[in-house]
Amino acid sequence: MKGNVKFIFGIQYLVLALTYLGLALGIIPGLRMNRATISLVGSAFLVTLGILTLEEAWQAIDANTIIFLLSMMVVNANLAYSGFFQLFLNRLIRITHTPFGLLVVLTFSCGLLSALFLNDTIALVFTPLILSLIQTLRLNPIPYLLALGAATNIGSVATINGNPQNILIGSFSQIPFLEFAQVLTPVAILGLMVQIALLWLFYPDVRSLKPLVIPPRIRVKMVRPLLIKTVVITSGLFVAFIAGYPLGISALTAAALLLMTRRIKPEKILKQVDWDLLVMFSGLFILTAATERLNLLQIFTPFAETTAGLLGVTVILSNLISNVPAVLMMQPLINPQDTKSWLMLAAASTLAGNLTLFGSVANLIIVESAAKLRYKITFIDHLKFGVPVTLITLLIAYFWIELTVAL
Repeated sequence: MKGNVKFIFGIQYLVLALTYLGLALGIIPGLRMNRATISLVGSAFLVTLGILTLEEAWQAIDANTIIFLLSMMVVNANLAYSGFFQLFLNRLIRITHTPFGLLVVLTFSCGLLSALFLNDTIALVFTPLILSLIQTLRLNPIPYLLALGAATNIGSVATINGNPQNILIGSFSQIPFLEFAQVLTPVAILGLMVQIALLWLFYPDVRSLKPLVIPPRIRVKMVRPLLIKTVVITSGLFVAFIAGYPLGISALTAAALLLMTRRIKPEKILKQVDWDLLVMFSGLFILTAATERLNLLQIFTPFAETTAGLLGVTVILSNLISNVPAVLMMQPLINPQDTKSWLMLAAASTLAGNLTLFGSVANLIIVESAAKLRYKITFIDHLKFGVPVTLITLLIAYFWIELTVAL
């Protein structure tokens, strides 16, 4: 009997280990699986092995986070179809006239949009637009693509809705939207300035102040009624965020209003929802509950007791298993009232995404989109920029949060 119990425990630990290894690699060798299916299959086997009941697994999924993320995807899809992002970039291009000016405008505009909307959306929409512009202007695309990738990560640190891991942290900690932004917006602004300085240092071409040929206008496929409606509703959504209304309910209401339309078929919007990400989140919630049930999170407890330790272990985990799983693993170890630790977790898990080419989904989106258009960013191209920008921005975040946030 004892032998059977030990065997079952061994299988449980093996399944959990293989699942996290698969999440780290992004694949299971020999199988056609991605992170979404890996997290779902791993969760299913852990329920089958009795670590959690099906009811406990269902209860482990944080409905507020899933609803918030889904709703923001609907909002972003409407903005994209209305032509908002293309129009925004078109207006920005008209105010820059040099390669360096383009770098600055691109960095701050992408950072701003990533703070307001999900960073992955900005990476997906802007990559082909930026490449088309850079190709026309005959500029080296590498520094501008690096700027796009880093800016979407750094800019998104400023707000709860900037990226998926911040959405998780906002749900767990219940930190008000405005308080979160007040602390981390300066970190984002300083980080964007560091990014510009490093790209200026590493890529002499972008230092040029020589006037460019008049930048061409990007062809905008704009649906004016949808644009007006979406901008009005999105503006109302951010007013609700700032006023302190529940994030999930506010975002769900905005999404519902946008789905009530005669302008666009619902399947077009729903196709833009990242269902893989929602499935992965659901599976990760279950995996974290199983990990906690097996008392495996205790090894991280000493690191979570200090902000420096929390920052360090979060950076390591974010680059081993990705930032969302890292946040979920650290979440049970942080007191819900410990604002400083939650903000440190948000900053560390987000800024760590710039360390390597595989550190964030936004990076991968840019690389894959660029490859389709025959532009290549190598691992080394990214690493020589990613290491210094990550280390400097993490130091900024650490000292800023330590100085400005009370325990």
